[in-house]
Amino acid sequence: MFAFVVAAVFLLLFAAGVLRDRRRFGNAVYLGLAVTFLGIGLLAGIDDAPPGVAETVMIVGLLVLGLGPVVLAALLCANGVKMVRKEGRRPANLLALLAGLGMFALMGLAIAAAVTRSPALGVLVGTTLLVLAYVSFLFLCFVGYAYLYGRMRIRRDADYVVVLGSGLVGGHRVPPLLASRLDRGRQVYEMLAARGGDAPVLITSGGQGPDEALPESHAMADYLVERGFPAGAVLREDRSRTTEENMLRSKELMERDRPGSSCVIVTNNFHAFRAALTARRAGLDGQVVGSPTAAYFWPSATIREFVAVFLQYKVVNLGICLTLILLGVLAWAVR
Repeated sequence: MFAFVVAAVFLLLFAAGVLRDRRRFGNAVYLGLAVTFLGIGLLAGIDDAPPGVAETVMIVGLLVLGLGPVVLAALLCANGVKMVRKEGRRPANLLALLAGLGMFALMGLAIAAAVTRSPALGVLVGTTLLVLAYVSFLFLCFVGYAYLYGRMRIRRDADYVVVLGSGLVGGHRVPPLLASRLDRGRQVYEMLAARGGDAPVLITSGGQGPDEALPESHAMADYLVERGFPAGAVLREDRSRTTEENMLRSKELMERDRPGSSCVIVTNNFHAFRAALTARRAGLDGQVVGSPTAAYFWPSATIREFVAVFLQYKVVNLGICLTLILLGVLAWAVR
């Protein structure tokens, strides 16, 4: 009963957080804690369930704990190989492969600790699992809430649609990933314009990289205009180099022309929640929506997005991880 009460408290905190501002990582943590305590409450009362339910839950749990990590690691490695073949060997494209290999390494270390009965290996494995459990909990919170955030409807009109840039192919051509953002941005623009009142302005946001022949925002605007989008409805923001700069520079343009305006920000769906957190920090009054992305791109991209969010709160997160490591060292010292 106590677990259900705690779950209800965290669920209320989650609902209040969403109503106050959808763009908070705390909402994800509250939701994760609510689900966790709900699960604990259900498991605590499993003895009162109909015959066979407890046995079934136990079997499923053992299968998940025993085979789940192996299957997940294998899938991550397979996806990582596909990612490298399609996108190249940039560090960001190796994340799924590295995560899968890391899981296999930890499983091998756990087996070695069990076979050798080494106290040192046992403490190392136990400490690593503690840190991994904490990081995995946050990762599941991130993925779960990012999924929900990406499906929240645009709940009001907006004065601007801001499409975030990405790299150009050959230094001048819009790649498929960026084209999907622009197509989605156009859909949002047309939806808002159809509501009546003043039509919004679409801002293409992206500066010029060292290997690009023109600013990303110019190539993005050309892409839209060539496909029939009204040229007078496009505003180019061509000074930004990062997502945070995209937000700040776009905000400057909006405040210059329409002080106090609101916007809808468009990026790829795997990037939407982190972009929303960045928009909140930049003081931008805007919801973020995502455009479709190829399925093979998701694992590495999601890991990259989570790492970036994890490090945004590095004082808290690294402090907790360090505390868990110190507990492992203490356990080794007093063994």
